[in-house]
This record gives sequence, C-alpha cells and structure tokens, in this order.
Amino acid sequence: MTPRVALTIAGSDSSGGAGVQADLKAFAACGVFGASAITALTAQNTTGVRGVHAVPAAFVVAQVEAVLDDLDVAAVKTGMLATAEVVHAVAGLAAAGRLPRLVVDPVMVASSGARLLEPDAERAYLEALLPHAEVLTPNLSEAQVLLGRSITTLAEQREAARALGALGPRAVLVKGGHAVAGTQDEAVDVLWDGAQLRELRAGRVAGTNDHGTGCTLASALAAGLARGEDLVAAVEAAKAYVLRALAGGAGWRLGAGHGPLDHFGWEA
Repeated sequence: MTPRVALTIAGSDSSGGAGVQADLKAFAACGVFGASAITALTAQNTTGVRGVHAVPAAFVVAQVEAVLDDLDVAAVKTGMLATAEVVHAVAGLAAAGRLPRLVVDPVMVASSGARLLEPDAERAYLEALLPHAEVLTPNLSEAQVLLGRSITTLAEQREAARALGALGPRAVLVKGGHAVAGTQDEAVDVLWDGAQLRELRAGRVAGTNDHGTGCTLASALAAGLARGEDLVAAVEAAKAYVLRALAGGAGWRLGAGHGPLDHFGWEA
C-alpha cells in the first residue's frame, strides 16, 4: 500500500534531535512518508544553538512547490520559519490552498526563554499565517508571546486556548510540557476545537532528554491528520507517542545537555 505523505517546513537541527530531523523521524514512526522544505540551517547541539543561517523565502517556496508538484501531500507541519519573509511566503501558499491540513507549531521562544523571532515575524504569524491553520500547537511560552499575556494557571491555559482560537485557527492545542500551577506532576495539554475544551493529561517523565518534544508532538499530530484521523484521535495518538518516546530516551546519554527522544521505540 502506498503511504500517505506529510510535509514539514522547518529548520534543520545539526544535532538531530529537533527541527526537520525530529519531524521526519516522527513521520516515519507514525506511518507516513515524510518530505521537507528547510527554512534555516542551525549550528546546534544538546547544549544550545550556536548559529542560524536563514534560507531565502523564495527558495523555501521553491522547495515546497517542488514537493507539492510531484507528491500527493496529505498534511503539512510548520516549525521554525526564521524570518517574517518566510512566514509571509508560507502564509501565501496556505492562502492559495496549497498546504492541506496545516499544523502550525509556532517556534518563537527557546527553552531558555530567549525570543527567536523579530517582532515583525511574530506579527506575521498573527496576521497572515494563523487564519490558515487547521491546528495551532504553541507551548506555554509561545502562547504568551502570541497573546501578550502571562499564563501561570490551568485556568489561564484554558482561556489562552480559546483566545488563540479567536485569532483564526480551526483548533488550538496549548501544550503543557512546562508546568503551570498545580500541574507539576502532570503534563496537561489543552485542546480547543472551536466549540469544546478538552484536557489531555499524562504523568511527567523524569529526566532531561526532552530536546525536540514540541516538534515531535506537532509532527505526530500532522501524521495522524495525514492518515485521515479526526482531530481528537490524532491529538490523543500524538500525545501517547511522545510519552513513549520520552520514556524510551529517558536513560540515554547522548550529549551534555538536553538529549533527544526515542522516536523509534528502541528501548521498548
């Protein structure tokens, strides 16, 4: 049987744990064929990012169009888009109906808390890209940037999901990898589907091997949509997959910082 195809539009992680590399691993592990368009090259490892070289927006579009002209893409996931020009270019493709079942993972804030995008690129997300997203998947830091408010409680996380939904995406998944008050023992993701809130809870996995968790979750979600699953089923399957990947890689010693996940269940 010919596999379904998912496309990631994201930055490259030279250490292999996040970005396009994590996306393609998650696609494969979740049963879809992965294609990619690279928006930026990064020099990074498990301890941090040393440099970023952005790809010109026109060449990002050329990569995407080359894939779309030849492969039957069933879902698309965006990660690090790097510049306002790239955000607008991707939004233009989405507005033209070229990016089916679009999952937007708004990579805006590093795990250290540092902002990764200039203000004009952040505005481009809000004004141009979010209205075309089928699902928006911010973590708590990114949700705070998009809304310009702090999120410190589960009630505020729920309200953030609704507020982000009002900005245009059909659904919003506010990821709870970083704990809010009262969720230190659980990772609580909040899903708003435009009509109803759902909370997806799982126990936290001890350890520091969590590099690429957000990329992996969004890619697993896109894989589920590519396979034809409905939103809730795709979200639930993606969260379960990430939990297994975190648990599998928890004891690894790859690098001196935050190591990667076990995308392929090697430790199962």
